[in-house]
Amino acid sequence: MSDDFTAHRGLLFTVAYEMLGSAADAEDVVQETWLRWAAVDRGDVRDPRAYLVRAVTRQALNRLRTASRRREDYVGQWLPEPLLTTRDVADDVELADSVSTAMLTVLETLAPTERAVFVLREVFDVPYDEIAAAVDRTVPAVRQIAHRARGHVAARRPRLSVDRAEQELVVRRFLDAVTTGDLQALLDVLAPDVVGLSDGGGLVRGTARRPIEGADRLAPALLRGMARQTDVVATPVWINGAPGVRVEIDGRLAAAITLDVSGGRVHRLYGVTNPEKLSRLDVARELVR
Repeated sequence: MSDDFTAHRGLLFTVAYEMLGSAADAEDVVQETWLRWAAVDRGDVRDPRAYLVRAVTRQALNRLRTASRRREDYVGQWLPEPLLTTRDVADDVELADSVSTAMLTVLETLAPTERAVFVLREVFDVPYDEIAAAVDRTVPAVRQIAHRARGHVAARRPRLSVDRAEQELVVRRFLDAVTTGDLQALLDVLAPDVVGLSDGGGLVRGTARRPIEGADRLAPALLRGMARQTDVVATPVWINGAPGVRVEIDGRLAAAITLDVSGGRVHRLYGVTNPEKLSRLDVARELVR
């Protein structure tokens, strides 16, 4: 009974995570889907994959609508929950792009149904009729929603082109500059118009609640933050399918940093310090399409 579910569990988690931007919520949704799957008559299921994707989409949509209202009261900048991933996720360029911090932040600006349609169609190539069944809309309506969502995302997604080797190199330069306190080296690796976004959820003192714009402001702020700490260990890791940084302070996991890189420089920095969002940085997750 569980074989079909087990075979598609990684896919279901990936769908839910891309819709919600929260690994904790995605895990809950996958569990809810399992409970429904365990109760269904297998004889009524012609295509287990389609059935499970439809079920997880419906559960994720319900949760997304609630989360959207809750995030209106979120303290400071909301960023997606970072995931520790394996390097091979980056080999699937489309998947890596779809789970990147930059893309998940853009997806957050879509209405719940638009986000579901975009994720299912653009990332997982689900047929329009199956999407229509999942979101309770007609096929023509789903096509219109998909068109509108594509335009919305295209207008807001970062237009950066970089290979993983270059990104790893830039992350290493960034990390060296920050950990050694080298202001000039940090200014050299940050684009002049860089934007730094931080998410402490109102729980971490010293986390900026508004974007910090410009290398001349962001670089000193980063170095001041590091200088206040006594025992900092910053480690390069793969986060959301891209090179990132895992930061420990006094032996405690304190932050996850991801960077948008282009032309050998950092154009956008995302720092998550909210402790409620850092529990998935110990074990790498399998993300699949």
